[in-house]
Order: sequence, then structure tokens, then C-alpha cells
Amino acid sequence: MQNSSEAVERMTRASPNGDLAHERAPEIVEALNAQEPADAARMLRSLPAEKAVEVLDLPGLDNTCEIIAELPTDTAVALLSGVSDDRAADIFKELIEPLRTTLLNRLNPDTRATISALLAYPERSAGSIMTTEFVSVPSTWTIAEVLHHIRMVERTRETVYSIFVVDPIKKTLIQAVSLRRLISADPHAGVLSAAPARRPLMISPEADRMEAARLISRYDLLAVAVVDGPGHILGIVTVDDVIDTIVEESTEDAQKFGGMEALDEPYLRISFLEMIKKRGGWLCALFLSEMLTASAMQTFQNELEKAIVLTLFIPLIMSSGGNSGSQATSLLIRALALHELRLRDWWRVALRELPTGIALGAILGVIGIARITVWQTLGFFDYGPHWELVAVTVGMALIGIVTFGSLAGSMLPFVLKRIGFDPASASAPFVATLVDVTGLVIYFGVAAVILRGTLL
Repeated sequence: MQNSSEAVERMTRASPNGDLAHERAPEIVEALNAQEPADAARMLRSLPAEKAVEVLDLPGLDNTCEIIAELPTDTAVALLSGVSDDRAADIFKELIEPLRTTLLNRLNPDTRATISALLAYPERSAGSIMTTEFVSVPSTWTIAEVLHHIRMVERTRETVYSIFVVDPIKKTLIQAVSLRRLISADPHAGVLSAAPARRPLMISPEADRMEAARLISRYDLLAVAVVDGPGHILGIVTVDDVIDTIVEESTEDAQKFGGMEALDEPYLRISFLEMIKKRGGWLCALFLSEMLTASAMQTFQNELEKAIVLTLFIPLIMSSGGNSGSQATSLLIRALALHELRLRDWWRVALRELPTGIALGAILGVIGIARITVWQTLGFFDYGPHWELVAVTVGMALIGIVTFGSLAGSMLPFVLKRIGFDPASASAPFVATLVDVTGLVIYFGVAAVILRGTLL
């Protein structure tokens, strides 16, 4: 099999004589991404019009707006007229003025109206990712008429796997029929004879795009209809749209988990100042939060002077609490995103995390006590005459801190969601910082009880 990097290198050396036209569109996209916008525009113009439209229709093309800006206006208009309406809307969202208005006004009235309507929907709504290029037929048609219609319009539709049947008068959605059922049915029968008995699934254009993703995933669909209040079909969200959405959402969540704002562009394309802006704010907030840890340690300065041995286990204690909190946060954020949990389930989560935290803390506590015992017994380190009490202190503190970390990490996403923030903002560094401060208080509180009259 041809190595991908070798293929890209070969394609980037292609001259404008049509060599690229024999490659697959995703491979051409990869080659264009390796070029400067001006060179990529030149390579795109060298392609046959149909192939160029296919390439521009792929969301993986970087610097799309810069490439469009490098193209002659007539060429840009022709390509944008050929791509799917939802992809064209995505491109127009990123174009800057006056190019955006210039190109939009040059489109034919129908295309311009469709794209303008898509641009009006909220950014993360189902309407913003739907396509208006679908097959709909009146319920009075026969299956033979529907199949003939599909043959006529197939090249202008994004998908023909689902055919949407509408009321011939009200134009409201009645049913959705799969192409497979149409092909296997009696061609002389009415189209509704091939429809399933259940009502079709549909979604509002204002609904969150992840709701469309959940419907498609749950019911194993290839497309879900987007309808207005009266039930008129406005468009469809296809499974490939959903895949792109899931990848984008997962990328944003992963970046937020790391304690930063989500990047709006690929890593290598984002500017230095934008990178500092995205990362610096959160980093400063976390740093200021960590100052509370220093304040907590200052509060216990006298205890530290009396029992220096306790300082040896501060990193162990703090990291264990932060790790348990990060685990719980990651589990809960994902469960909330998948709608496995609702806000009203917080108490069930708390009742589950409480014994979980105690058990996990006990496991770590036993390991900590065993470690101190072995090191003391074998002479690796002398923890002093009261080393047994030090070991018990570490073990009990681990139980308390891991339990608190699990509870705090599991409840924080609920709190953020309740007040209207993205639960993914409860990133691992943020939870770790929260648990660090409280962990010190728990650690020295336990030490004050167990070591009173001996080391303290």
C-alpha cells in the first residue's frame, strides 16, 4: 500500500496539468493543506470543476477562506455554487468582509437565500449543520414515480438513502422511507406502503446539534429530519454531519480538560498571540488558585516545624486527591454529555461516589502504610520514633482526601451545568487545584488528631 506521506509529497509536486485529478479527494485535501494558500488555490484551479467542488466540500480542508480569497471571483462563485449548501454556509461564516458579501451577492437567488437562512441559525444548533439537499416526495406518488424522481435528482442531493414523504397540500412531513424498502417494494404501490408503521423521527432547527447526534446514534439512522413548528421539513442532518460534529465537540472537550480555552483553528495555524490568549487566562487563574495552597501551608507552619516528616508526604497526599477528583470529573462530564445523567441525578451520583471514594482511599491508604512500614523496617529511611502514628496519619488522610476528591470532582460538573456553564470547564487542573487546598486542610487536621501529644 502506498505510504500516505509519500503520496502527499508526490501530489504537492504535481503541475497544473491535471495530475491531481486522478487522486481521491481526501488525498488532494491533504496535499493542499501542505501548501501556502496561494499555491493551494493554484492547485485547486488546476482540477476539473467537479473534482474541485468535491475537494472544497470536505471539511478537512485547512485555510479554506484564504484559498477562496486567492481565487478569481468568478471561479470562487462557481465552486461555492457547486458545494453542498451546509458546507457553503460553513465557509461563508469564516469569510471576512467585503469578500463575504461580494461572493454571497454573486450567487444565484435561490442558493443565496438558502445559505442566508442557514447562516441565521445559532452556531451549535441542528439547523446550522443541516443540509437542504434532500429528497422529498408527495404521499400520493407511487413507488415507481419516487424511484424515477430519485434517478433524476440524485446528483443534486447530498444523500438519497432516506426519502421524506410529505403531505401534498400542507407540505408537512408524514413519513421517512429508506431507499432499501423502496427498492424491495411493489413499484405500482403507493409510497406510503413501503413506510414503517412508526412515526418519523424529527428535530427542531433550534435544538442542540448534539441532540441530532444522539438521535442518529440511538436509532441507527443515516439522517434525521429538521422541521419547523407546523412540521414542514427544512432540511436533514446526515450521519457524516454528525461525525464532524462529534469530532469537533470531542476536540473542544479534550482541550478544556487540559485547562485552557478550546482552539478555533488547527494547532499549527493558530497565531502566537492567540495561543497565549487561549492558554494564559486559565493558567493565571489556576496559578492564583494554587496560591491558596501556599496560604494553607502557612496556616500550618507551626505543625510543619514540629513534625518535618509530614512534609515528605504532601505531594503524595495532594496528587492522590487531585487524581481521584479528575477521574470523577471525567466520568461525569461524559455521562452528562451523553445524557446518561440529568441534573436531578446528582444525589444518586453522590451516594455512589461516597463509598467509591472511601474504598479507593482505603486502597491507597493501605499502600501508603505498607510503604512507610517497609522503608522503616528495612532501614531505607527513619521516620522517627512515632513512625507508626505517621503511617496511620498518612493512611487516614488518604481516605479522607480521596473521598473528598471523588465527591468534589463528581459534583462540580452538576454545579457548572446548573448555573449555565459548560461542564467541560471543570477541567482536571481546576479540580486538582480545588482538591489541593482542601487536601492540605484534611491532612493536617488528621495529623492534629492522631499526633497530638507526640509530634504535635
